[in-house]
Amino acid sequence: MAAYSPTRLQPGLPLIPVRARGVAFLGLAGLVLAGLALAGCHGTAVLTTQQAEGKDLYQVRCAHCHEDNDLGLKKVPPNLRGVFNQPVLPSGAPATDENVKRVVLSGKGMMPSFAGRFTEEQMAALLAYLHTGLR
Repeated sequence: MAAYSPTRLQPGLPLIPVRARGVAFLGLAGLVLAGLALAGCHGTAVLTTQQAEGKDLYQVRCAHCHEDNDLGLKKVPPNLRGVFNQPVLPSGAPATDENVKRVVLSGKGMMPSFAGRFTEEQMAALLAYLHTGLR
């Protein structure tokens, strides 16, 4: 049996002490594991350009009532997170793009009308973002 040598040569490897190679491997393995831990078991899907535009619109025009209620409304508007994961909207209407679009553009109850404030492309982007469940 050969005696331990911290600098013994192994075929195909540069002259790096064995102990240093082991430390380097452990360091690399640690970085990979740390990356997996930060990403979580389920990677977050990246938003499409349209969904990202919808997210921006939502944050500017919707979130201050539907998430933050920074207007101090006594009747808190419904949270829209996962709105399309349910068969019906908070109003009881079927959860469809057309029904959401109608409520946004016409208003309902305490929600004001947003008619004329969204182009067709913006409305499509907002709906695409709402379909993500608000990630």
